[in-house]
Amino acid sequence: MSLVKLSNDIKHYAWGSKTSITELFGIENPNNEPQAEIWMGAHANGSSVLEDTGSSLADYIASDKQKALGDYTTNRFGELPYLFKVLAAETPLSIQVHPNKHKSELGFERENAQGIPLDAANRNYKDPNHKPELVYALTFYKAMNGFRPIEDIVRLFESIDIDALEPQVTALASNQTSDGLKRFFTEIMSLSGNNKQQALQELYAAYKKPAKSLMVREALSYSQSFYQHYTDDIGLFAPLMLNTVELAPGEAMFLHAETPHAYVEGTGLEIMASSDNVLRAGLTPKYIDVSELIDNVKFQSIKPEDIRLNPVNKAGRLSYPIPVDDFGFDIIESNQEIQRQYLRSAEILFCVEGKVTVSSSDNQVVLRPGESVFISNDSAHYQYQGNGVLARAFN
Repeated sequence: MSLVKLSNDIKHYAWGSKTSITELFGIENPNNEPQAEIWMGAHANGSSVLEDTGSSLADYIASDKQKALGDYTTNRFGELPYLFKVLAAETPLSIQVHPNKHKSELGFERENAQGIPLDAANRNYKDPNHKPELVYALTFYKAMNGFRPIEDIVRLFESIDIDALEPQVTALASNQTSDGLKRFFTEIMSLSGNNKQQALQELYAAYKKPAKSLMVREALSYSQSFYQHYTDDIGLFAPLMLNTVELAPGEAMFLHAETPHAYVEGTGLEIMASSDNVLRAGLTPKYIDVSELIDNVKFQSIKPEDIRLNPVNKAGRLSYPIPVDDFGFDIIESNQEIQRQYLRSAEILFCVEGKVTVSSSDNQVVLRPGESVFISNDSAHYQYQGNGVLARAFN
């Protein structure tokens, strides 16, 4: 069967919301656990299951890749190249960077040669793939994405007046280049002992002072909210260096490889290349490898106005510009008119709201909020009809 409804794994990570997924999609939470992520795809750490047979999507694809994925995706990637998620954050996730494809391959090979187990706490590279991501907000969604313009970083640190960091701030102010930013970030991340404690104590004192600008107020508000969960963490300085952003429902942003970022609070859809490589930079009790982190960061600012993606409207479909070929992402406004979509590889459709019937030549599935369907490449095309909103993952 080439079109089949999915049963998806829910991840109960500690930072997840206990209520959001239930409120949005009616998915029950009988044990009142944090429901952090719903995974849709064929990833080894949580493959979807075909509802009609009970077999895993990963096994279904592996049994006939050409049939499931098509020639191009099979030859180019050898697997379903994306992982599609609902992500519901109640508390902040760690500040992190994802390595690019080349360094992921080298790092994975190096750590294998060193004999570091894949599940070891000090393992940086879980696979040889990169992990670019897109997030689409379903609720108001707070995050950090990329370095602020350097002049704004200098202005923020000067405004809160941390004596312990005066040499670093002065050096950055006089060298507002990629090299200057790299030196500044490296020194902040490497703070330890009394130097780290003095800088943090002065940051805590700044929480209690009147903010000198809207930018200062917002940065310190983020930092102070992190403090509730992570005291004495170097990541508390991150909002002074990284762009803070709050997406409204329906807005989206892209997160490039080698770009520091963090999800802070809210529920959204996330689509990414099929990888689990994470280099952490704070707001976490987990392993932080500073030298490896620095080696995988692109020290380039992102203008705040460039963070949100501008979708292209294509006949009732919002198509989001994505600079990689691992995945594509559309939002489809479905109505009572029958619409046809041709396939170029396998797709996953997720129902955001309403009720939509999706059909192919050999099957028909009704989707309600929180439900999803896998459509294999050999379907050639599918149709949808009904009043609702679908999120489309493809490549």
